[in-house]
Formats: sequence, structure tokens, C-alpha cells
Amino acid sequence: MALQNTPTEKIEEIVSSQRDFFATGKTREVSFRKEMLIRLRDGLKKWEPELSEALIKDLHKSYEEAFMTEFGILYGEISEALRKVGRWSRRKKVRTPMTVMPSKSYIVREPLGCALIVSPWNYPVQLLLNPLVGAISAGCTAVLKPSPYVPNVSSVLGKMIGETFPEEYVAVVQGDRSVNSVLFGTKFDIVFFTGSPSLARVLSLSQSKYLTPMVLELGGKSPCIVDKDADIELAARRIAWGKCLNSGQTCIAPDYLFIHEDVKESFVREFGKAVGELYPEGTDKAEHYVHMVRDAAFERVVSYLKDGEILYGGHFDRDSRWIEPTLLGSVSPDSPVMTEEIFGPVFPVLTFRDRREVEEFVCSREKPLAFYYFGAEKDGWNLISKTSSGGACINDTIMHIANSALPFGGVGNSGMGSYHRERSFLAFTHERTVLSTPTWIDLPFRYMPYKFFSLAKKLLQNQ
Repeated sequence: MALQNTPTEKIEEIVSSQRDFFATGKTREVSFRKEMLIRLRDGLKKWEPELSEALIKDLHKSYEEAFMTEFGILYGEISEALRKVGRWSRRKKVRTPMTVMPSKSYIVREPLGCALIVSPWNYPVQLLLNPLVGAISAGCTAVLKPSPYVPNVSSVLGKMIGETFPEEYVAVVQGDRSVNSVLFGTKFDIVFFTGSPSLARVLSLSQSKYLTPMVLELGGKSPCIVDKDADIELAARRIAWGKCLNSGQTCIAPDYLFIHEDVKESFVREFGKAVGELYPEGTDKAEHYVHMVRDAAFERVVSYLKDGEILYGGHFDRDSRWIEPTLLGSVSPDSPVMTEEIFGPVFPVLTFRDRREVEEFVCSREKPLAFYYFGAEKDGWNLISKTSSGGACINDTIMHIANSALPFGGVGNSGMGSYHRERSFLAFTHERTVLSTPTWIDLPFRYMPYKFFSLAKKLLQNQ
């Protein structure tokens, strides 16, 4: 199916109506925010079956995987926000130094205003609605832009949001990159974007004229290191799972392998065994193995197979857009498979003898969204201290996103800002400084000609 582009006039009308609604102050009421969070939760429950069917049509994503990576995360975030939005929104009194006495100091958390949330196709439900939980909690209005590459999911999301919320509060805008261009050129008070670094640059340039604050959740090539003292069987199982999840179409999927040369052969053997255990009927027939989202993505990922020697896998089917999990050896660091984010189940393999090789290689490239190390924990901490990434796991993959108490976000080329739980609320919030000074006393030391300068200097030096 094809989605119709929302007309520019309609987008302008939606944004204008949302600004008018925000100006009423209704969204600032905590009771209203809670009511809207309940609506979102109830709407998600009602539309979950249709969304599940759409995920199967667009991505061949099973219900079990959809619940674990889409719906379950959302229910948890909504529940947390419902419990704590009152506390998050409360005015906070902070310490006042002697130099400002007898004033009182506060932080007032206020909504930024009209938000734009742009989501990708790989986790199309969770990555659109999870930021919306933050926007609602903070008291913002929101324009949502789902991906056109998952048209069935995006269509259902449009119906769900249209039934759940009035358009002047939360609305869905559909369409291709021409619609993105209109949205990117429109003034918003906060933009939350999940997608590629290249599109994020276009967005940043367009919004720079408005000095719009942004949260950018991007991606990159996340390294996965397997050291010589790693538990190879366990490492292979967890890495195979992390790479096969959503068929590698995950922003924090391990992108390339760095294996100690002494354990390369045993790892390849155990990786094949682990894939066989995960999908005993074969990934081509497996209910729980996701396929490539569209033909262009399929062709791009298949093209990487020519960049090295196939150590495991290498089979594919164009009709179903299925690609077998594949280990690729003898790859050049300058080849496309090692310079482009793969976003698929192809896994280039490099080897190392000394961990300093890993450190130098990782630090010579753009900062990744994730970093994975398998081996002794102390060595993992050592490598983490010498590199930079959005997040990291020692002896695991992907699972750092499962703990919503941890911030999720990138650094450098992999993004800016973070979210989940209270950080989602803060992403759409301005922390306003307020100083309240009484009128019953007016201390003279701050006034010219600074007769009490020596006293003020001591106070400032020792506050």
C-alpha cells in the first residue's frame, strides 16, 4: 500500500491549531497529562492487534518480538510516567548561597511547546510513541511523522492517534521526504528525531534558523569485541541473538566483529551453532526472523557480500527479502561494509592480537551508538574508559536498552540528548530558573560604589 502525503496546507493548519491549544495552558495541568497518558495506554491496547498484523506485513516481525521490542517497552514507559509525572512536574526549591540571601531559589519545569517527533521504520511503533510519552508528560503538543517505508504500520498508527487524541493536541502527518522537507522547514519548539546521521544533518540545517532544541537518536557502526579469554559459546549465542534481532535492522545492533585471532575459528563455529539453535527450521522459514523492510534495503545489504570472504551463511532470497545471518572475513577497513552502517544481518569480521589495536581502530572512527565487549570484565572497563559510545555492554549485546533506568542516546555522530523515563520528560522540558527576593530588607553590598567590596569578596570566595 502507498501512503498519501499530507498536504502542506494541512500541516500548517495542524501546527497553528496546536500552538493555539498550547497557549490555553490546558496541557500544563498534571491531571490533563495523566488523562492523556491513560488514553495513550488504552489506545495502544485497543490497536495492538492491528499494529501486530501490520508489523507482520511490513517487516515479517512476529507478535512475540513485537511485544518485547515495541509494545512492552511502551507499556512500561507509560506506567512509569503515570506514577511519577506529578513529582517530575513539581516546582523544586534549591539551595541559595549567602551572597543571594534572603532570596529563595527554584527550578520550574515547563513544557517547551509544540513538538515534532520523527520516527524510523525499524521499530516503527516504539520509536514514535516512546518519545510521545515524554511529550505528553512534559505538557507539550505533538506532531508525529511515522516512516513511509512501513506503510501498513504507519497507516494504523494514524488511525489510532486520530481516534485517541484531538488533532489540536496530537496529530499524525504522513508522507515521503517531500513532507519531511515541509516539516523540517516549519518552526517547532522541540524536535525529536530518530534516523540516519545524513538526514539529521538536513534537519539540523533547516531548524538552525529557529535555534530549535533537538534530540537526535542516530546510529553508526557499533563494534563488538571478542577477546581470547571470552566464553566463546556464550558470546556467540548472545551476539547471534543481538545481530538476528529485527534481522540486524536495529540502531544498536552489533555492526562489526573484532575477534582475537586465537579464537576466530571457534567463534565462527559456535556462531553457526547458535543461529541453528535460535532458528532450528532455518531463518528462511522461521516465524521469528524479520526480513528486510524494502527492496532497496535488501539490495544494499546483499551488495556487502562481495566485500569479503563468506565464513558462514551468505544465502538470500529476493522475493521474500530474506538474508541469512552471514559472517564475512577478509574485509578491508575501507570497504563499504566497513564504512557504512550495515543495518542488516551481514557481519564483517576483523581480527586483532593486542587490545590496543581495537582501541586505536574504534577511536579512529565516528563515535558509535553502542559498544560491546566479551571477555574479562576488568578488560572491558579498560576499553570502555579509552573509547566513547552512546552506551555499552560487557559480555552482552542490546540489553542495555532493556533497563529504562539507564539513559538511551548517542554521542557525536551517533546522536545528542537522551531519553527513557524521567529523561524523556526532560527532553521536552525547559528548566526555568526563578529567584524570589523579599522586599522587607535590601542589603547594600551589591550596589555601587561597592563600599562593602571586601566583605562581598570573602563571601564569594567561600560560598
